[in-house]
Amino acid sequence: MQERSNRAFYFVLLLGVISLFADMTYEAARSITGPYLAILGASATVVGVVAGLGELVGYGLRLVAGIISDRTGKYWLITITGYAVNLLAVPALALAGNWEVASCLIVAERFGKAVRTPARDAMLSHARQGLGSGRVFGLHEAMDQIGAMTGPLVVAGVLAWKGSYRYGFAVLAVPAILALAVLVAARIIFPQPRDMEPSFHDGKQADFDANFWVYLAAVAFVALGFFDYPLAAFHMKVSGFFADRWIPVVYACAMGVDALSALVFGRMYDRKGIFVLMVMAVLSAGCASLVFLGGPMMLVSGMMLWGVAMGAQESVIRAVVADIVPSDRRATGYGMFNAGFGLAWFMGSAAMGMLYDRSLIGLAVFSGAAQLLSVPLFYASSKSLNQNRRVKA
Repeated sequence: MQERSNRAFYFVLLLGVISLFADMTYEAARSITGPYLAILGASATVVGVVAGLGELVGYGLRLVAGIISDRTGKYWLITITGYAVNLLAVPALALAGNWEVASCLIVAERFGKAVRTPARDAMLSHARQGLGSGRVFGLHEAMDQIGAMTGPLVVAGVLAWKGSYRYGFAVLAVPAILALAVLVAARIIFPQPRDMEPSFHDGKQADFDANFWVYLAAVAFVALGFFDYPLAAFHMKVSGFFADRWIPVVYACAMGVDALSALVFGRMYDRKGIFVLMVMAVLSAGCASLVFLGGPMMLVSGMMLWGVAMGAQESVIRAVVADIVPSDRRATGYGMFNAGFGLAWFMGSAAMGMLYDRSLIGLAVFSGAAQLLSVPLFYASSKSLNQNRRVKA
């Protein structure tokens, strides 16, 4: 038992290192794509639509990727392919000459993430019996966000030094290559991650139960009202609150909060269950008001609260899916779940981008109301989710 736990821990740690370098790459890019698109001539509506479309592609195509992963069993091949597209699209942004080309590369980066995420999360979920679902995804998300915090700081330094967004994107080729190198090493060291979960082969091809769909509906409301960072960065740019070099620093701080939040909420989920997502929804409902309706200090406070909510989302939401989906269909479950999540995120991002051009108060009301609507749905599914979590632990 101890040997299995140790092996599971090292596997999660290794995938965490990959995510650390990967997040350094694309989260650093994400911290400046909003103002970069603005410089290239895009409007707030374009920024909102591009960000939302990227998330739609990044989440929607996970359904196909998940089904293919489960049917072929080629989890590592699909993961490596997705990471390659995901990461190499970022430094290519340095060569974009207009917002149309930049938008295509932003969407391509999300496409690569869509391809690799269900397969990677399915492999990661096999460590849950040794460590606990919340701890697995909490630790992984925390390492994610160490990279997500470091990357924007690197870009901020480049902007302060060179004053050029193109240089900022170009230097991100370094962590991209490091992530791919560690990924290949992980494939060699852990060729069959499913062996860490003895009950894997006992999984049955069961249908997704009603509670899965209730839970998906709840998370969809969260996604509908959760604004993406490019829109917040766009607001920082056009409002004149911060110089360009400080915009990625704000994002880095939010990612640091995200990392700590993921560890705390992941452990809380293993002890308290779905209740932690209800708390997250209430906290994140106020983010848009702070970010878009206040001055610089309120904006920073709102982004820190945004980081708390993001950490809970990225750790606990994935942990719940691991606990309620049969093991042999886990990649499909992640893909199906993320397709619904991404559709809601796209609709919400596009709506908030258009609302930004018309009414900041309307944007804040839309964001808060949508997320609060998730609370009764989380409550309705909590008993069944907690029961499944205890039975499968």
